[in-house]
Amino acid sequence: MSARPAPVPLVPAPSHAGAGNALSMPPRSLEYTQVLEWSRGSVHRVQDSLAAEEPLEIRVNGAPVTVTMRTPGHDEELAAGFLFTEGLIDGPDRLASLRTGSALRGRDRNLVHVELKSPLDGSPSLRRNFFTASSCGICGKSSIDSIRRRGLRPPNSAFRIDPKLLCTLPDIVRSRQAVFARTGGLHAAALFDRSGELLSLREDIGRHNAVDKIVGWALLEERIPLSDHVLLVSGRGGFEIVQKALAARIPILACVSAPSSLAVRMAREMGITLIGFLRGERFIVYSGDFRCVSPDCLVQADS
Repeated sequence: MSARPAPVPLVPAPSHAGAGNALSMPPRSLEYTQVLEWSRGSVHRVQDSLAAEEPLEIRVNGAPVTVTMRTPGHDEELAAGFLFTEGLIDGPDRLASLRTGSALRGRDRNLVHVELKSPLDGSPSLRRNFFTASSCGICGKSSIDSIRRRGLRPPNSAFRIDPKLLCTLPDIVRSRQAVFARTGGLHAAALFDRSGELLSLREDIGRHNAVDKIVGWALLEERIPLSDHVLLVSGRGGFEIVQKALAARIPILACVSAPSSLAVRMAREMGITLIGFLRGERFIVYSGDFRCVSPDCLVQADS
């Protein structure tokens, strides 16, 4: 969520798995390469850090459901969050087990095998056999009608947060982005409670994957619905991010960049607070301003 760090000569540091709330990096989230750096007329050969990008296949009861390009790390959360936010499961009670490739005797480190306690009953969502790229959400799934059919309800209308507290959240996220600090090449999603405490942070090459990891974490921790929380994402706020926040019943979605037109339409129809350009001491509210701005503070624009 800040400028790209300059490459510097360095020795690869060991990776450390962690909860995601501190400067720790999941295994395989970084790769190293030799590059040439031109700076002020001088050229140096240095070692640079790259954000890893590898395909992850999610299988449900032995059947392939999706392949997504992601940054390795927290793959079980990604699988659980994807199944939940796409409406394939309605809660953690459906999950019998989640196993990664490493747990399956190393046959495929880019595989999560999900066993459900009950079948998906030939769901059309399963038969779609989604393919997801790191730059977008679910291909072909971009209509508000598809969300209406899922029956998602508006999030908690009683939730409120101080706007000054909102403005402190991006700096908290930036200070905890371990992989971004080394690569400058990842998105982040972060979950905060009403007091501004950071509960979980996940990084990924795709912002929708980072959100699925957050939701998957909450699902596996049995914290869903997230009715009293704020979700902050780096970059823009697209339709698929609003959809995923709605599935988790998150009342406020904040982005450091702009939302899309479809995201704004969806947010206004479903009653979620959508905030863009959350930078410094300024932000824009596109929907649901009552959760973060008092009418008493409104200054009318010049006529």
